[in-house]
Amino acid sequence: MNKRRLEVAIERWPIAGAFTISRGAKTHVDVVLTTIVGEHGTGRGEATPIYYHGETPESVVAQIESVRAEIEAGSGRSSLQQLLSRGAARNALDAALWDLEAKESGRTAWQLARLPTPSPLTTAFTISLGTAEQMKRDSAAAAMRYPLLKLKLAGEGDIERVAAVREGAPRARLIVDANEAWTGRDIVAEAAALAAFGVELIEQPVRAGEDAALDGLQSPIPFCADESCQDRADLARCAGRYAAINIKLDKAGGLTEALALAQEARDMQLDLMVGCMLSTSLGVAPAFLLAQGARWVDLDGPLLLAADREPAIDFEGGCMHAPEPKLWG
Repeated sequence: MNKRRLEVAIERWPIAGAFTISRGAKTHVDVVLTTIVGEHGTGRGEATPIYYHGETPESVVAQIESVRAEIEAGSGRSSLQQLLSRGAARNALDAALWDLEAKESGRTAWQLARLPTPSPLTTAFTISLGTAEQMKRDSAAAAMRYPLLKLKLAGEGDIERVAAVREGAPRARLIVDANEAWTGRDIVAEAAALAAFGVELIEQPVRAGEDAALDGLQSPIPFCADESCQDRADLARCAGRYAAINIKLDKAGGLTEALALAQEARDMQLDLMVGCMLSTSLGVAPAFLLAQGARWVDLDGPLLLAADREPAIDFEGGCMHAPEPKLWG
């Protein structure tokens, strides 16, 4: 007799307006909700397919279904690491297993992970790619609530965009995400120009796999690997080229791998950023625990939606509070 019941569903969540990066715009996000009903509790996990890896909601569901028998028979997080490779499917199941164990043990997820009691965090708020004037208006409005802004860039015209944002939000902290769009550009010159506007981090300036373009560059602003760093297997390639890595649970394949990735990155003297895909509060709830040790936090996925899941994480402006156990963990 099976010990558990696995349920999987695809959900569509509209975005507030549109979310635009160098690769295109989105008006909604499809997430995969995984529920594991155990003998003494229920665990849930949410994952967002990584489109630039070719993942779709349907492919993620198919991966989850491929291990249904093992999960329903009682396989745990350790076994899951061998059953599935990194990606959104493993993340959805990993999160559900953490939540299930917390519910059945009467402990919190952070206690299970042997982490300190979590504290509120300041998260970045993303400004979508647009014209300089549009990004200036959006940043001016966002800076009234959010002290840290993350700007999506595209290569051509980025200096003008950041200059306009700085004019519209003179006191905001700024980080920028090139989304691989600076490949072939004078990266040091671009970084030097942005340094004048107080930019403190440049995320993924070049295409993943072309990281050697950063060899020997002396940038006044540190680089952070996003697409170039999925899990621990990518750390060696990032060391010496990036000063930081952006850990996302959907890339790493869940909190279990992400915790190990964070520790190895620290051992290599790499700074940490913890980010997310577009998602509801359930999707970023496990990442909140990981982000406790991060220098930069970018968990604004739920803030970019037209509506969030209930119960939702409490965001007071840029201050993000711990998720309720009813939501996750």
